[in-house]
Amino acid sequence: MQTFNDAEIPQQLFHRLEQLGLVKPTPIQAKAIPVALEGNDILGSAQTGTGKTAAFGVPLITHLLNNEKGAGLVLLPTRELAGQVLKTLDQFIGRSNIPSALLIGGEDMGKQIRKLRAFPRLIVGTPGRINDHLKRGTLKLDRTDFLVLDEVDRMLDMGFGVQLDAIAKFLHGERQTLMFSATMPGNIQKVSAKYLTDPVRISVGSAHATAPNVKQELVQISDGDKFSRLESEIEAREGSILIFIKTKYAAEKMAVKLKKLGHAAAALHGDLRQNKRTQVTAGFRAKKFRILVATDVAARGLDIPHIEHVINHDMPQSPEDYIHRIGRTARAGATGEAINFVSPSDASKWNAIQRLLNPGQKIEKLSGARKGGGRKSGGKKSGKSFGGKKPGGNRFNARSEGEKSFGGKKRKSFKPRTKEGVGEGFEKNFSEASNSNGATGPSGKPKERSEDNRGGKSKARFSGKVRVGPDGKPNGKTKPRWKKSRVRKQNAA
Repeated sequence: MQTFNDAEIPQQLFHRLEQLGLVKPTPIQAKAIPVALEGNDILGSAQTGTGKTAAFGVPLITHLLNNEKGAGLVLLPTRELAGQVLKTLDQFIGRSNIPSALLIGGEDMGKQIRKLRAFPRLIVGTPGRINDHLKRGTLKLDRTDFLVLDEVDRMLDMGFGVQLDAIAKFLHGERQTLMFSATMPGNIQKVSAKYLTDPVRISVGSAHATAPNVKQELVQISDGDKFSRLESEIEAREGSILIFIKTKYAAEKMAVKLKKLGHAAAALHGDLRQNKRTQVTAGFRAKKFRILVATDVAARGLDIPHIEHVINHDMPQSPEDYIHRIGRTARAGATGEAINFVSPSDASKWNAIQRLLNPGQKIEKLSGARKGGGRKSGGKKSGKSFGGKKPGGNRFNARSEGEKSFGGKKRKSFKPRTKEGVGEGFEKNFSEASNSNGATGPSGKPKERSEDNRGGKSKARFSGKVRVGPDGKPNGKTKPRWKKSRVRKQNAA
């Protein structure tokens, strides 16, 4: 397929693509569209920014235009990506009478239910919210005969595997399914087995390759120097900048610091309300601010052509996430740049990324601090470690007698508790205390143990002056006072 006119698509769709400036298909579009138009299931692999939306969007809209009773469902990992995909598909639809609905978290459930009552033929959403509507009974998939799952690897990384399994149970009847992913980890095969029937495998480029027009730069730096270096990188560059950072709190904090320095910046992360996330994304797209500080929530949700620089302030947790991060620049044939701040603790992450990008090749490994900040294995042994303990030594046997360790300091006043150290008469006093159960009389001699407190149990006993009769029992003339006493149980030596 050299042009979209070569494909068997409705003329109204072809003219609409022309109006949008889509004339020559990208490699993934040229391979996937003809196969999908023949009714085949597809398992496709291509990098971000290569035109996957049109690769599944053109066959999907063609199906809906040719089948008035047909319905389509598109599943995506993030709210931002879902909103952008629906916007693109609505552009393909143009004035055609194909009602659509966006089902994503953070939006008003009541409004979505009212939309569903109009029986939209095209639904785009995230697995979590789609599953919510299925459980409520507000969404029926019995008419769905065209299904698209995009960014499947990201959906699995985000923990949507259970929801995808649940959604699959609501799908009935014959349908065509297109599944796309930027990378192909092993768990995608399990998902494809549940959704696809005899799929055609389509791959454009390496599944673990980055976009060819991205210039990647490595900056080895300590964590404490990152922000000052970030300022220098921002000052040295022009155009829009996307900064990736690890946590939501750090993203907000960095955006505030950049604003104080006079930069137009905003933060995008998962704790923002949906309307705020939409506002931030729209502002960045409209170039209202130059810098966007984001967590990985934006790694798959941004399709903004004017992003020229991606700065990985914090390295991603997985090598696959690195591919998706830097895929935010150099989209649709443009050029871009990725600057990577790698601290000593991130060396292993960078090495893993290089192994993924260069399979079978020898890579130059970065050396970094061992996890926990300790010395590298095989290095020279240090003298004193924590608490005065020598490496490899026994904690107690390593000390001299009469010395005890407190945080590395020695206290020579400490003496071990031995019989000789307690003082004279230790054995005698201990033996007498054992025989008397700990009780002594006025003379210091041990009292004999009575039947009432034998066995060391707490018993009631008389207290005060009480008259007794010949049999040794109280005669009742004086009311005895009773009290409880606890007798300590002594163990034999």
